[in-house]
Amino acid sequence: MIIGRRVAAALCGTLAALMTGALAAPAAAEPVRETDPPKVNFVLDVSGSMSERDIDGDTRMNAAKRAFNDVIDFIPEGVHFGIRTLGADYPGDDREGRGCVDSSQLYPVGPVDRTEAKTAVATLAPTGWTPIGYALQGAVRDLGDGDGMRRIVLITDGEDSCGDPEPCEVARELAASGIGLTIDTLGLTPADSAVREQLGCIAEATGGTYTAVQDTDQLADRLKQIVERTAEVRVETPTVVDGADECADAPLLGAGVYSDRQEFGEHRRYRVQVAPGRELRASVSVAADRPMDRDHGVLLRLLSEDSRELVRGSTAGHGRTDVIATGLRHPSEAESEETLCLEVSHSFSAPDDVQRAPGMPVELTVDLAAAADTPSDVAAFGLARGWFPLLVLTLTGLAAGVLWGLIRRVLA
Repeated sequence: MIIGRRVAAALCGTLAALMTGALAAPAAAEPVRETDPPKVNFVLDVSGSMSERDIDGDTRMNAAKRAFNDVIDFIPEGVHFGIRTLGADYPGDDREGRGCVDSSQLYPVGPVDRTEAKTAVATLAPTGWTPIGYALQGAVRDLGDGDGMRRIVLITDGEDSCGDPEPCEVARELAASGIGLTIDTLGLTPADSAVREQLGCIAEATGGTYTAVQDTDQLADRLKQIVERTAEVRVETPTVVDGADECADAPLLGAGVYSDRQEFGEHRRYRVQVAPGRELRASVSVAADRPMDRDHGVLLRLLSEDSRELVRGSTAGHGRTDVIATGLRHPSEAESEETLCLEVSHSFSAPDDVQRAPGMPVELTVDLAAAADTPSDVAAFGLARGWFPLLVLTLTGLAAGVLWGLIRRVLA
């Protein structure tokens, strides 16, 4: 009898495991798309002001060199690394003719040779002017094309001394071009409102960060954090699109990630084709890449072919917000493929002295998934919450009890 009970218990346990395991089996993982290696290009200010002695009792240049040596040892395998300088070669007074084009590639972007990279940094000495905008344009060329993470890190002790091209405008143009690039900025000087404003603007335009550093350790730690983040992030480069004022003229989008620009008071529209049995899932984010007024919001609407609103997603906020986003879902109930229209609008506003063009960065994500009535796994019904787990456990217990009784009678 003991053996019979054990057999019965084992069979019932197996039944329960099969019932719950089959229901809860996760969907097969999607294959990860291979991308190019992540790339990070350091742009180092080597202008004459880097000879000032106000960091750890030493010059700004020597503090930067020590931090660079520390970071070069830290760079993970698989990350491509490069260095570009600005103000490193021309010591003269011809600022506009030669000083404002004084930027060159010190170490090419690629797999890092630590000895070679450190030797290149050791040769630097404070020399010339500060052509930040020109150097950023060169740094983008150094990185080349590709669909992996690309990041520029600007380390400087002052603002641009040339004005053409203006650094913040360069950053905005890069963001508008949709090349999937982030610029982080680090300031080496004591608190200076002009430097903070310019470096903050460069970073914000591309979704990067600005950090004021006071000593060598802080500089090295911040550079390591940025390199580590570059190594960890996998990206899908958005496709640049140009939304239209009217749905009839809007570009037709498939599943993917898209980038656009939207000025104040403007509506951007995009078309999406949804097949029967599919669910459209869309999200949009708008980046505040310039000074804004306090209150703002973003609205995403889905319109039918006759301009009837089907569903909407919206969000609002106030104060300092870098990015604001919303989304929506719509399962198709049509018997044939239908063409729908996504409409993006926002309520951002800015002081009169803030530049309007180019518009603010917009990123739109479109996914066409299986409709909710044919879920790929039990999680779509809410496993582990609500009535569903109670129903599963009740039916499983009932079936196991009936089976237990039958088996015991047979084995008795």
